[in-house]
Amino acid sequence: MLAHVGIFDSGIGGLTVVRALHERERTLPIRYLADTAFFPYGGRDPAEVRARALTLGHSLVDQGCTVLVVACNTASSAALDQLRAELPVPVIGIEPPLKPAAEQSRSGRVLVLATEGTVAGERLAELEANHARDVTVQMVPMPGLADLVELGEASGDRVHSQLAEAVTGPVALGADAVALGCTHYGFVAQTLRGLLPEGVTVIDAADAVARRTVDVIRERDLTIGAGDPLPVVYEVTGDVALFDQAMACLRESGEALPPMVDARKSGLMAGGTR
Repeated sequence: MLAHVGIFDSGIGGLTVVRALHERERTLPIRYLADTAFFPYGGRDPAEVRARALTLGHSLVDQGCTVLVVACNTASSAALDQLRAELPVPVIGIEPPLKPAAEQSRSGRVLVLATEGTVAGERLAELEANHARDVTVQMVPMPGLADLVELGEASGDRVHSQLAEAVTGPVALGADAVALGCTHYGFVAQTLRGLLPEGVTVIDAADAVARRTVDVIRERDLTIGAGDPLPVVYEVTGDVALFDQAMACLRESGEALPPMVDARKSGLMAGGTR
């Protein structure tokens, strides 16, 4: 059976995972679903996010996807177990890269930047309990940062100011590893690195999720086609023009995104559930 990967997020952030996966397997069919009509997930009740994630997951499977990637930390925390229980395809989630941050830290102090929903979620608490017992973890919710990225703003004064306020104190206390707990934040990694002193590492989970996705495809004996590189097919639950505009802004700022075609408005209603 041909592998066909479906990836969803609340908006543009999941494209960091799409990019990492496309760079690894350029002939792999990828369908991306941006749930911009329901953006942001971070401040919503977990039960609401869970219901929405199930709707999106079922939609992608109904469209022929044979592997599902939840490219959103908040949705993974709220819905990953139920998605795996309900869907007939393998489901890969994402989590803040706290474990590698803790392993790489030399000072024993790490920083996690995440949305409010992820900071409050059970999955991040479990990660800290299981993998960061010997380090001091400071979690900083970043309200509004994903909103800026959703507009295509990956640099500039507003982004710079939010990041500087978040990292200055923890770095002064000795934090030497920064884990990005939201896929949107992968687009501000370059700005963040410019704020940090030498020796402080920024860790993004997108590439690890891409590697895991390829491993799952091989484990399930799914086939990756050959031939010319394939563009990513995508759909948007909200305003397609605004999504395209944000992608154009990111490209203009120097962010490399895979070629994408067949943009269309999803039939999923804002806030709709199965």
